[in-house]
Amino acid sequence: MTTAVANPRLPRGLSTWLAIGAVFLLAGCAYIDRDGTADSLGRGAALTRSLVHTDTFVLTAFARRRGTASPLVVYIEGDGLAWLSRREISPDPTPIHPTALRLATLDPASDVLYLARPCQYTPLDLDRRCSPEYWTDKRYAEEVIAATNQAIDRFQAGRGVRLVGYSGGAAVAALVAARRTDVIDLRTVAGNLDHVTFNRHHNVSQLRGSLNAADVAGRLAATPQLHLIGGRDEVVVPQVVESYAARAGDRRCIEVLRVPLATHEDGWPEAWTSALAMTPRCRG
Repeated sequence: MTTAVANPRLPRGLSTWLAIGAVFLLAGCAYIDRDGTADSLGRGAALTRSLVHTDTFVLTAFARRRGTASPLVVYIEGDGLAWLSRREISPDPTPIHPTALRLATLDPASDVLYLARPCQYTPLDLDRRCSPEYWTDKRYAEEVIAATNQAIDRFQAGRGVRLVGYSGGAAVAALVAARRTDVIDLRTVAGNLDHVTFNRHHNVSQLRGSLNAADVAGRLAATPQLHLIGGRDEVVVPQVVESYAARAGDRRCIEVLRVPLATHEDGWPEAWTSALAMTPRCRG
């Protein structure tokens, strides 16, 4: 069972210091300004930060919109700093290394949208719904998927959507794709596409309050997909993605590609430029 946080509604500033302090006292590293890192990345790629109010959560977004006829490319962040240790939940899930945001900054597409997960980056006083269950057991809950889908609708201009998800964001991307009719393709990076298989492999508790991307694999069988897995990734192991692909039944639209030198967090920006040149397609 997970251990509850003593006070899950700490102000963001205090919660950030507690989370980072616990991590970096162990690691011997200096303080990292997570908001500052995201803002710097966004500015460097002409991505404008905003808050998106949905029916359930206030999501932080970075977007570049040039109003062309191109599809909207949506990047969905991973689970972030969900845990401080195997038994201690983080009071602030904002990622230290926002991999999906880094990938978004490398995308030359005209219209790019990065979506943080619920409770990442958004000040807690603006999003009172936030509690640790939404970055632990309910990280892929119905209300999370609905909020992400609604946020995409705010930016979508009827030209189609291309979805990209990193780690746990891959599960969110797949679950969102299953309820939309305008998805052109789906790409995932080190994606936790079957959290039941993932948790069983790591011998940790199952996510009782979450939807599972593997359960919608069959509904996405006709959607062109490219799933990248790291050759040195010990977090999302190959059988997690393979379990999802097997659940699709027909694999003609699914390609799983191994990136030999990538771990779960490292190597993806270096590989992403080449990956962007690969257009997911269905094989005849």
